[in-house]
Amino acid sequence: MRLAERALGISPSPTLSIDAKAKKMMAEGLDVINFGVGEPDFDTPDNIKQAAIEAINKGMTKYTPVPGTDKLREAIVKKLKKDNGLDYQPSQIVVSAGAKHSLYNVFQVLCQSGDEVILPAPYWVSYLEQVKLAGASPVIVPTRASEGFKLTPGELESAITGKTRVVVINSPSNPTGAVYSRSELKALGEILESKGIAIISDEIYEELIYDGLEHVSIASLSPGLKELTVVINGLSKSHAMTGWRIGYAAAPVPVAKAMADLQSHSTSNPNSIAQVASVEALEGTREPLRNMVNEFNRRRDFMLERVNAVPGLSCAKPGGAFYLFPDMSSYIGKLYNGKRIEGASDLAALLLEEARVALVPGVAFGDDHCFRLSYATSMEKITEGMNRIERLLSEIS
Repeated sequence: MRLAERALGISPSPTLSIDAKAKKMMAEGLDVINFGVGEPDFDTPDNIKQAAIEAINKGMTKYTPVPGTDKLREAIVKKLKKDNGLDYQPSQIVVSAGAKHSLYNVFQVLCQSGDEVILPAPYWVSYLEQVKLAGASPVIVPTRASEGFKLTPGELESAITGKTRVVVINSPSNPTGAVYSRSELKALGEILESKGIAIISDEIYEELIYDGLEHVSIASLSPGLKELTVVINGLSKSHAMTGWRIGYAAAPVPVAKAMADLQSHSTSNPNSIAQVASVEALEGTREPLRNMVNEFNRRRDFMLERVNAVPGLSCAKPGGAFYLFPDMSSYIGKLYNGKRIEGASDLAALLLEEARVALVPGVAFGDDHCFRLSYATSMEKITEGMNRIERLLSEIS
């Protein structure tokens, strides 16, 4: 049976592949420390779970409107006003099966053959594939650790052509944890607004932010930018609800309608029970979230100190999310038991095979001189995993 060309061009998610391989090794009885996972290790808060149980008992298990229930979309509107200073109507909100699904929808309705989409690198792995699936061409713009892994106005202007349709901004960033300041977003926004280029603002890690930094949505900076921006967010990271699959987009009315129409022919509505739970997540107590952020902050500081103490590794302090993205380029060209290390991919393979530590090589994010470590795991596992990494790296010459 012949596969379509778009199917042949899809690469599997490296982050999910690494996680699956690590879990398979663990199921086989191997002691693997998994730093590859991209989800909180905390349980979904009890009040959210209880809301779902009550929804089931009340028979709220039927189809809902395609873009989500009125109650959930109204709760999202209130959240965006309160937290982000953004005014939307429920008709501008489309709830989907996770933020990844929201992103897929928006790329599909905004992009077509001949369009270019600017992706600052390092980038989240699925942006690249989703752009290609929409028939557009990704334009990769490398950023540098010295600039905080953030796109500068000069780099943005240099990348824009007559074919540029969309720019993706992810703050806080996966994989680097970079957080754009208000002034940095304003400088980028002035360029994009003047040229009428659409913005996809992925804000899924909005709540996971440290050191008193401020999360700013670029859509809040001017009415013109709001009309050019599709805000993507969800409950997976902020409320430890990865498996519940609830994400959402806030967009200008024509874009929101197109996304809902597309979704009506693909998945229809998101899970009805998870939508009820999501209302509670947005309107209920924030204490579990505060506790989770405080613990992530503690883990970040500890892991960062351990990483920077390893000869040959260097990592800037991330302002958000739950990842470190250390540079390992000093190991390129060196040998381990006769095996030459050509990049982070080789090092990641060695660490998994020899040290039983799973992490994601930076090539998955557009930079094979770095790798991603998730600190969404216990302090005990972080300590043991870093001990193993340090021992193996000490044996490379």
